[in-house]
Amino acid sequence: MPDTTDNLSLYQEFEAINSIDPALFKRFDVKRGLRNADGTGVVAGLTNIADVHGYTLVDGIKQPDQGRLNYRGRDINELVASTDAPKRFNFEEVAYLLLSGYLPSADQSADFIAHLDSQRELPDGFTASLIMKDTPVDLMNILARSVLLLYACDEQAESRSPDHEVSTALSLISRVPRIMVLGYHAKQARFFNGSMIMHRFIPGQSTAETILSMLRPDRQFDPAEARMLDIMLCLHAEHGGGNNSTFTVRTLTSADTDAYSAYAAAMGALKGLRHGGANHQVLAMQRDIKEQVADWTDEGQVADYLTRIVRGQAFDGSGLIYGIGHAVYTLSDPRAQICRCAAASLAEGTEFMDELRLLELIERLAPEVLAREKGSDKPLCANVDMYSGFVYSLLGIPADLFTPLFASARMVGWAAHRFEEIVSGKRIIRPAYRSTAL
Repeated sequence: MPDTTDNLSLYQEFEAINSIDPALFKRFDVKRGLRNADGTGVVAGLTNIADVHGYTLVDGIKQPDQGRLNYRGRDINELVASTDAPKRFNFEEVAYLLLSGYLPSADQSADFIAHLDSQRELPDGFTASLIMKDTPVDLMNILARSVLLLYACDEQAESRSPDHEVSTALSLISRVPRIMVLGYHAKQARFFNGSMIMHRFIPGQSTAETILSMLRPDRQFDPAEARMLDIMLCLHAEHGGGNNSTFTVRTLTSADTDAYSAYAAAMGALKGLRHGGANHQVLAMQRDIKEQVADWTDEGQVADYLTRIVRGQAFDGSGLIYGIGHAVYTLSDPRAQICRCAAASLAEGTEFMDELRLLELIERLAPEVLAREKGSDKPLCANVDMYSGFVYSLLGIPADLFTPLFASARMVGWAAHRFEEIVSGKRIIRPAYRSTAL
């Protein structure tokens, strides 16, 4: 079909047609991005699922504080700790906690893991006809499409009963990691002349083990690698109701749509470069610094290049140091701290150690550079994206899978918030927009 958009005013005047005077947002006290003037989020709901703490309010004034992340009242540091690492896997326990409200007993954990294991199988012909056919270039679109197509395989897809909601969520928590890996190999085969590897999943393996054994051609991995991936899944499983993709789930759920539509929409939100896709920007920036800075260990050289980035003279010209700063966390992001410490143990004695030291240097220098160049005293810390790409690189996981891995873990949080919205929301989410054409 010929492209005729050049002849349409919709194309030629796109900016003019869709522009709103920025001064009007201030005049009408519009909470752009549902944010208050001090950067805090507009309170749009209540939740028992998670608490993302990064600051306190003293007499209505925002005060920086050390970051904390609690799942159902339990600190994330406690949840990823293990007395018998690397044999113990925590993601399944975390999933049970987020969905049920409490940690499972040994028997409950075994039953839950067995149930997830029983759900990994896909409908007959699904891989060949739906994942391998017309494979799109972005794996997040593969995931969203697959979730929507699984709707057609569910005879009770329109049910909103608790039994169906739970069973649908568990089937997707089990299947999305498998679809992700199959989608990756399908993309490699279609666009890069790679091999379409279709390993069967191995019954009894954890989610982290399943991902690694299906992804790698020889199916081999160290227990420490599986443990590291398990930690990453735990860190990404949930992050409160206000993040974009989870709010998307709650918004669609409030409209009384089906579970598959709500979860597919969340995947579309997570794909965004300002949300789950941000890790790609971080990785690209880190790669640029390694290419442009002669001596990674020289603080002056690294600081000088970060200054050029902030001034818009280097990397992508945005003036942003990706991986630094967060909407909630101020003094620290607990996920970044856990990620950094776990990565250090895996990188010890390898060529990756120099790269880790560079990231730690960026984490230390970037807030100083930004404060000097921007003239701001706003506290900034490294967020989880500063180290997540590095960890995945340590594990040999390709960049195409970074955001899909995020989605595989976050399915748990999305499901928990959908359940809560069904039971406690009871009203369609509908914020107001004021017309300027008055």
